[in-house]
Amino acid sequence: MNKHKALGRGLSALIPDAEEPEKSNETFFQCPIEEIEPNPYQPRKIFRDAEIEELVNSVREKGIITPLLVSKAEQGYRLIAGERRWRAAQKAGLKRVPVVVRETTPVESLELALIENIHRKDLNPIEEALAYKRWLEDTNTTQEELAKRIGKDRSTITNMLRLLNLPQVVQEDLIENRMTMGHARVLAGLKTSDEQIEIRGFIVDKGLSVRQAEDLVRKGLKKGQIAKAKVEEEYYQQSLLDNLKRSLGTKVELKRKGKKGSIVIHFYSNEEFDRLLEILLT
Repeated sequence: MNKHKALGRGLSALIPDAEEPEKSNETFFQCPIEEIEPNPYQPRKIFRDAEIEELVNSVREKGIITPLLVSKAEQGYRLIAGERRWRAAQKAGLKRVPVVVRETTPVESLELALIENIHRKDLNPIEEALAYKRWLEDTNTTQEELAKRIGKDRSTITNMLRLLNLPQVVQEDLIENRMTMGHARVLAGLKTSDEQIEIRGFIVDKGLSVRQAEDLVRKGLKKGQIAKAKVEEEYYQQSLLDNLKRSLGTKVELKRKGKKGSIVIHFYSNEEFDRLLEILLT
């Protein structure tokens, strides 16, 4: 592994400034955008439209300030780092973009794309974990070596990889920001996927904080107890709704989202609206 350069030094070690290409043996030039293809080793899989659109506006106003990092492909060039800028440049209608050409192996392409995304905090936890997994498999090296390469603690790598053992629904929650890494660590400490899914339901449906999730697990609410508590809570809520329906004499619905929610009272005529209003105000 000595042939690789250390990657823990940050983006400045990876992507040369456009103004100083002569300091390396790399080629810098304005490349036709249609000659660039995406990086098959790109660890980032989700590019949100709002993020790209924000970058499009910047590109239209200022152009591409930091060059894209590419390598030669069979036809044209392949991206190593800078896919967001490349996508934004396409949407902005740019014909050419600044690039730095670097000769890399597939593993080095993965490393460079990974380190760029990590330093810019562009990856969601699952994308980051999958990138670590792929790197370890492709290089046949250890977590400790990977940690040194990217400037992370080995425990960080270990904890990220544990995310891939969580149920798919939990991984999707992490991708969509329905829970945090702290919540995921709580779930990873549970023994079975059934327990993880049960606690996950409370975290997402009730909007539990990490501390609340820890308390829930610490109190020993195992599978049967969790299910029982959930049934009891649902029964209690339904009984309150039934009482409200009887008092108002109309259909009443409870809509919840996390800790928040709304109660919907139905009416079917102006007269009924007036009647309900009078009941509620007295």
